[in-house]
Amino acid sequence: MKKLSALNRARMAGRLALSKRGFDVKILKLKSLSSVCDYFVIVSGDADVHVRAIAEAVSDGLREAGHRAAHAEGMGDGNWVLLDYIDVVVHIFYEPTRRFYALEKLWGDAPIEELSDD
Repeated sequence: MKKLSALNRARMAGRLALSKRGFDVKILKLKSLSSVCDYFVIVSGDADVHVRAIAEAVSDGLREAGHRAAHAEGMGDGNWVLLDYIDVVVHIFYEPTRRFYALEKLWGDAPIEELSDD
């Protein structure tokens, strides 16, 4: 099975999140700004249960495509789930938590690609 590029993996994570009704899905392109990773995928959910369902869909879908997270945290709490694929980090937030941490503002210089169901 051919591995996806980092950008295609980020986009796939975003589409998988949308399939579980995740919203405000954004891909921050950090490649030229940071050595942390190449892309952040940021997604919102309506409740802790919704956040966990989105995270499971992303994790399961990427695993089926041959990509396993190197690290995952936050599944028990459901306020902020982080799935680390080394060059792509997926952040799935309960909406009020996302507003509080404001990662998009922290990485305000990053180009952003927005994904939607349209």
